[in-house]
Amino acid sequence: MSSTDPPLPAPLKRTSSISAASETSQTAHDYIASQLSLEAEAREALPYQFDTCTKPLGPLRQTVYACLTCTPPPASKYQQFTPAGVCYSCSISCHGEHNLVELFTKRDFECDCGSTRLSTSGTPCTLQLNAATGQKGGVTGEKAREGNRYNQNFEGKFCGCGEEYDPEKEKGTMFQCLGLGHVQDGGCGEDWWHPECLMGLPRTRHEEVNVEANGALETVKEEGEDEEKKSAETNGSTEEHAAIEDPPPPPGFPAEDDFDHLICYKCVDAYPWIKQYAGTPGFLPAVPADGSSAQAINGHAANHIEPAAETASVDDSKKRKADDEPEASQESNKKAKPDTSVPHANGATTADASANGIHIADAPIQPASVPVTSEDAPAQPKHLSLSPATPTKITLFTKEDFRDHLCRCASCFPRLKPHRQLLEEEEVYEPPVSESSHNGDDAGSATGSLLSRGEAALSSMDRVRAIEGVMAYNHVRDVLKPFLKSYADRGEAVGAEDINAFFAKLRGDEAAMREAAAAAGASNGGVDGDGRREQGGY
Repeated sequence: MSSTDPPLPAPLKRTSSISAASETSQTAHDYIASQLSLEAEAREALPYQFDTCTKPLGPLRQTVYACLTCTPPPASKYQQFTPAGVCYSCSISCHGEHNLVELFTKRDFECDCGSTRLSTSGTPCTLQLNAATGQKGGVTGEKAREGNRYNQNFEGKFCGCGEEYDPEKEKGTMFQCLGLGHVQDGGCGEDWWHPECLMGLPRTRHEEVNVEANGALETVKEEGEDEEKKSAETNGSTEEHAAIEDPPPPPGFPAEDDFDHLICYKCVDAYPWIKQYAGTPGFLPAVPADGSSAQAINGHAANHIEPAAETASVDDSKKRKADDEPEASQESNKKAKPDTSVPHANGATTADASANGIHIADAPIQPASVPVTSEDAPAQPKHLSLSPATPTKITLFTKEDFRDHLCRCASCFPRLKPHRQLLEEEEVYEPPVSESSHNGDDAGSATGSLLSRGEAALSSMDRVRAIEGVMAYNHVRDVLKPFLKSYADRGEAVGAEDINAFFAKLRGDEAAMREAAAAAGASNGGVDGDGRREQGGY
């Protein structure tokens, strides 16, 4: 190349500009796809309709939320506090911008939104029908249900330790108590518990629990630690990080798959008769709540259960094999022979009287005795075979079929009757599923999205207005296309300020146009360091 030849253009700047823009920009297609994905996530997080308050339905077992914005927790226990809970729909439609705490399901609860419990906050219920206007919204000062029960969960606190639940910091799994008793009864009111707190252990030191009662447990733990170290050396710190994120339950705590419900020590102490079921069919062995060894409690219980179980086993064996018992068989056989051995009042039999030549008037023949089998014998009430209740604080863990093993005799049923959760599995109210959740499961589908709703709204418009809207859209498209093309030809990304200036000019908004132009001028100076939020790729 000679010195007189013009220098070749350097495309590096343009390539660099496009490359830099592509890292932080997206095309219109990518933007729509991302919006559809976000809408799909929203449908998954909020799958139910939220246009109807459950208060008119009365008390239900339903998902309840505490609004800490409308009912701030008290600064001290001496400060007056009026707890309140709202239903799923009101948590979104009426308190969507507030600080909410999900309490999950609560039994026999009526929504407090729009009631006197939230009167100081001034937040109305937008979903209930206003009696004054005949329309939804603006409902305040409604009478709150007196039967609602509240606990510390409505202050954002959980467990026996009273900690505030932070989903970003909380590690491990918390478990909800079946809730035999309310706080007023000495129970917990369906509180959520840490495994360590159920066992009376400090949360930060559950791995240091004394395992002298089970020496093999410590050995297994050491072997597990060695395996984790070897695995970490091979695969990095992934497993170690997972262990930190989700720590194992403390030793002695049942595996999650082994139980279906739990009854915390507070509710057990409120109704101590339930202690007798520990370790019986439908119940796991008792877990002490004072940090002591579970072996001591269950060993003490076994000393009482084994004789009862042994007696029951013998009794059951007799009932199952009543025909094989010699004495009972012979006795029944004797009573089954009226022709030769029918007894009379004086103890003589017809056979003896005939042998001695004594005439005895015919007496009515007694009905033959039928051997008693296990099916015919009355069942022994189960509570008679239960062990005495231990004085130790314990937590009970139940299996799925525990209700089938509760004694329901005339003496025990009055204890069960106030607790419906012990008699049958409860139904949880769920709002109707939204149509968009039915039709928009696919993240890439436009069904139920804002885009499809816009198209649906356009199709339902008045014909004249629809035509005007389409014409306006075509006008914007015809003007916007060359505007974006000029940036594409120069290899530059389109910034937010450029778009603002374009639409300000299109609207004829001089003030907005000058402001956007000034902002765009201040940002000039190359791709690197211009500080613009780019939106390129057109």
